[in-house]
Amino acid sequence: MKSFAPFALALSCLAALVPAVSVAEAYPTKPVEIVVAYPPGGGSDMTARTIADAARPLMSIPPLVINRPGASGSIGWAYVATGAPDGYRVIVVTPEILVVPLMGIGKTTVQDFQPIARFSDDPLSLTVRADAPWKTIDEFIAYAKAHPGEVTISNAGNGTLSHIATAAMGDKLGTAFQPVPYQGTTPAVMGVLTGDVMATTIPNAELREHVKAGKMRTLAVMSEKAAPGMDGIPTFKEKGYDLQFSGWRGIALPKAAPKEVVDYWRDVARRISESPAFRTTVIKQNLTPAFADAPEFTAAIAKQDDSFKKMWPGLKLDKQ
Repeated sequence: MKSFAPFALALSCLAALVPAVSVAEAYPTKPVEIVVAYPPGGGSDMTARTIADAARPLMSIPPLVINRPGASGSIGWAYVATGAPDGYRVIVVTPEILVVPLMGIGKTTVQDFQPIARFSDDPLSLTVRADAPWKTIDEFIAYAKAHPGEVTISNAGNGTLSHIATAAMGDKLGTAFQPVPYQGTTPAVMGVLTGDVMATTIPNAELREHVKAGKMRTLAVMSEKAAPGMDGIPTFKEKGYDLQFSGWRGIALPKAAPKEVVDYWRDVARRISESPAFRTTVIKQNLTPAFADAPEFTAAIAKQDDSFKKMWPGLKLDKQ
């Protein structure tokens, strides 16, 4: 009788390959939640919805955008990090995920995630209302030094990048500011427009339309070089103050997400970034397209994380 051992062995090897292939081909079998850890209307929310729109024709089941704000982003991050790592919860990540844990808010850190891709990167700026008494950054600095602790500056919430940037600005200038936290970037801008605060340090993209409309004035940008489309506006570095902060936005998956799902989203993210429609929408939102695949994005996050940890003790943000 002919032996069936080779045939059985072949079947066994084939069966071992089937589960991995099936998982990759089947995913997703239900809508993926693209989670935003902030309220609707801000830059992160707009980014998430733009990503979702661009991903719909690339996925068998359209993704959904879910807002889970609270605790400076910690609620949304924990929702994804502690959920099943099956790829059905994707988180929109921003620099705040590096800052908030340093403030002792929440227990979720960037180490709980696998960075997938960065889509945009925009510098922070010091911006005031158009009728503010300061026409230049030099005038603002002179006033701030003469009135330590009196200048109110809005941010998008305790632990946000704009919060740490304000503290760093005070440290570099040798003065102090009064940070005023809001629930998101949009309310932080409104705080300036209504006159409740004197200035803001949120990413310039979030308020560029108000500047174009003549309602606000940007005095300086926190970037190494002059920002695109901001001719004539100096950088802090040009004034002798090494202040460099940018609001990047990307997506990440839980640390334990399967490799097949990670690869799936890396491919989707790359194809999204190559879409002319996506790029056009991002630019219309006054954001700067800056795609980075997982390895580059992960390295950039690690570098910034190390920088923040070294900077942190001197900022004394835990006492504000």
